[in-house]
Amino acid sequence: MLEAFGNGGMPFTGKNRASLFLISLFFMWSSLFSYSCTANSLSQGQLVRDGETMVSRSGKIELGFFRTENSSLRYVGIWYRKISFKTCVWVANRDSPVSDESGVLTISSDGNLMVLDGDHRLVWSSGINSTSVPTNSTAVLTDAGNLVLLAKADADTASADGHVSNAYWQSFEHPTDTFLPGMRVRVNSAAGENHAFRSWRSLNDPSPGNYSMGIDPRLPPQIVIWGQSGREWRSGHWNGVVFTGMPNMIGNFQYGFRLSTPEEDGSMYFTYTPSNRSNLLMFRVLWNGMGEELGWDETNNESTVLQKQPAKECDVYNKCGDFAICNEMGSPKCSCMEGFIPKSPDQWKRGNWSMGCTWKTRLQCGNNSSISVGDGGRMDRFLKLDGLKLPDFADYFSATIGDECEVKCLENCSCKAYAFVRGTWCMMWSKNLIDVEHFTEGGMTLQIRLANSEPGTESKISNLRMIVCAFVGVFVSGITVFLLWRFKDNLKGFLFDDIVKSEELCLDLSGPDGLASDAEQVGGPHIPVFDFSSIEAATNVFSEENKLGLGGFGPVYKGKLLGGQEIAVKRLSRKSSQGVEEFKNEVMVIARLQHRNLVRLLGFCIQGEDKMLVYEYMPNRSLDYFIFDPAKRAQLNWKKRLEIIEGIARGILYLHRDSRLRIIHRDLKVSNILLDEEMNPKISDFGMARIFGGNENEASTNRVVGTYGYMSPEYAMEGLFSFKSDVYSFGVLLLEIISGEKNIGFRTPEHSNLISHAWHHWNEGKAMELIDPCIRDMCYVDEALRCIQVGLLCVQDSARDRPLMSSVVLLLESETAGLPLPKPPRLTSIGGFLGSYSLGEPTGLSIPIQPSLTSITGSKDTYSSFESQEIESWNS
Repeated sequence: MLEAFGNGGMPFTGKNRASLFLISLFFMWSSLFSYSCTANSLSQGQLVRDGETMVSRSGKIELGFFRTENSSLRYVGIWYRKISFKTCVWVANRDSPVSDESGVLTISSDGNLMVLDGDHRLVWSSGINSTSVPTNSTAVLTDAGNLVLLAKADADTASADGHVSNAYWQSFEHPTDTFLPGMRVRVNSAAGENHAFRSWRSLNDPSPGNYSMGIDPRLPPQIVIWGQSGREWRSGHWNGVVFTGMPNMIGNFQYGFRLSTPEEDGSMYFTYTPSNRSNLLMFRVLWNGMGEELGWDETNNESTVLQKQPAKECDVYNKCGDFAICNEMGSPKCSCMEGFIPKSPDQWKRGNWSMGCTWKTRLQCGNNSSISVGDGGRMDRFLKLDGLKLPDFADYFSATIGDECEVKCLENCSCKAYAFVRGTWCMMWSKNLIDVEHFTEGGMTLQIRLANSEPGTESKISNLRMIVCAFVGVFVSGITVFLLWRFKDNLKGFLFDDIVKSEELCLDLSGPDGLASDAEQVGGPHIPVFDFSSIEAATNVFSEENKLGLGGFGPVYKGKLLGGQEIAVKRLSRKSSQGVEEFKNEVMVIARLQHRNLVRLLGFCIQGEDKMLVYEYMPNRSLDYFIFDPAKRAQLNWKKRLEIIEGIARGILYLHRDSRLRIIHRDLKVSNILLDEEMNPKISDFGMARIFGGNENEASTNRVVGTYGYMSPEYAMEGLFSFKSDVYSFGVLLLEIISGEKNIGFRTPEHSNLISHAWHHWNEGKAMELIDPCIRDMCYVDEALRCIQVGLLCVQDSARDRPLMSSVVLLLESETAGLPLPKPPRLTSIGGFLGSYSLGEPTGLSIPIQPSLTSITGSKDTYSSFESQEIESWNS
């Protein structure tokens, strides 16, 4: 029937007169028995005529025929019904308009949607193979703005927002110029760039225009607007929560972009879920190449442009050319990167920056085969640039520390720069560095490659600091020599203070650290200073066989002192750009802490650029060595895991409340839990820790530190941290310990991380399935369920919903305290490509188990065994 209607748009011949008669008869019959379709569905035999509309169930979305200004051509489109002017979000027949008001939308005899003109000629069709769709198909307009074609029996299930999985065809998979919440945009590196959205030809012509918007799937992916000459704008790389080239997204919870887990063919999908589902939002590429986010204010009945891209001159793609940086606040806006000069100085001075810049000095790598990575001062070096939109066309690989990135880049002569995203991945650039912008706030750090012979590029202020440091160093050295001679007998008492103060004098010229002054007010015992030669002897000159592992800021070695005591030596990497402050921080903090569940600092050593921390040796390494190893995890039975969980909780409580310094750790994770010879847990690595004053409960930072997967949402997105940040990390730790699964990298078809997986199992009464299979049969059900529910309480999105550690310890160790219901997670901590997601509301049941165990369910009001102070602290 579809072929008879269409016939390629040609008039019917004499041979087809019988067919024409049947078609005309069909239309007469349809016209008699069809009705004005104001419902949200369209079945066979029904028509949507020009002037009639379909309306979604909620009344938000409308479909019908429309025309643009100063035109008589008619199109079938979808628009927001409540908005006073029609802003079409989808157009069916954008290539083939109907010339008058005689068009109809209907369903053909083979089950396809189709638009016909007044002469019953086919103008547009959904174009599904007739064998793939039943003849009794039904079209449904959903509240999300998705026109869906599916089996009649499934029509009632299509009112949900977003993508419909059982549809034969849907408009969300054939978009025009607009991205709506609930749409899926495919990301597949094998398939190449996805130009998902095509602009209108002009303001009043919806035919396909000159611009497209979609996803560049090169990992990490990014949104791109293309024009006829190539890229016009890009969003910057996706870091799991935001697009890094859009600093206005940082720290804003309204952004609900999410990248799904890979499917069998490697495809992933970007989706967007607004924080308030009643908001009317759209993202579209305009006819002039601009990208626009449009919102609708129902109260004032007006639209609001929430953002536009490119919004400023520096947003234009590669405004300044290769190896140049665009700075909107600069004058001129374009400048070459440090170590680079304009390719065409004359054109550069005239304001023509398109030719970009080139190296002042040729790179060593590739010019002399005798030069190697370890060839001392002759090899290339890297210059650190902060606050940038990272260049386009990056290569990606997983990495745990920045040193891995630097070594790989140095070994590859085509590598021109690298960037390390802490705890997740390394990005390298083998092509010229293009489309780089400097931000006044936010941005990423780029390490660009320069010849080692290139003069230093520090500012005059930095040079002045170096001169001051050198002068102060000489002066301090003279004083130190005098003191060594004058007070030989008191050398041991003065050595610690002299060394630390001389180191801090130069390191802190740029501004006070804040932490050191807090610690000094508390006072505490002096920490022994180890001689460098004794550390070398203890570790067999830092031999590889004594190497225990590689931490965030350098390697850790096993050693044995002359007296036979075993030690662990954490050696700060000389190449680390972040380790000096962490070294000072750890000495200041851990030196004043004494608890059986905290690792003990035995001393430290400073020798030139070498800085080392000496700890008690933990013979069983770290917890991740066991818990994530299929062969070793069985050594930790349920009883031992519960003891480890409770020990960690008591250690954190000591940091938060009972120590002389109120401390937030900020980097609690499985690898930072060490195990002694009896498998007792010891919290380690205080390089990120912050001391809070007596009245402080929350602080903010411009430098987010920690490990993805363990960071609380408010810290990862807004830099806000509090004692509840550690509570969130503990909750992740707890779920990992009992399940034997990592939060980062955990993937199932339904869930993108361990937290959402755990909540769904708990909410559906299948919480015991979370327990590590190797110990599931030997654990106590009530203890296991209590642990899971405590973990879910700790990882709630809002900090005020999480308990304090004092409450956590009580909940873990008490068999009578009632547990409140955890809220469903809607935001995940950053990790891999995790973003935000939405889950359903709880069923109202806490832990549907045996009646004798139901005392552990309930709400906040059932905390009969809690002190009122604890309840007030939680609520605050």
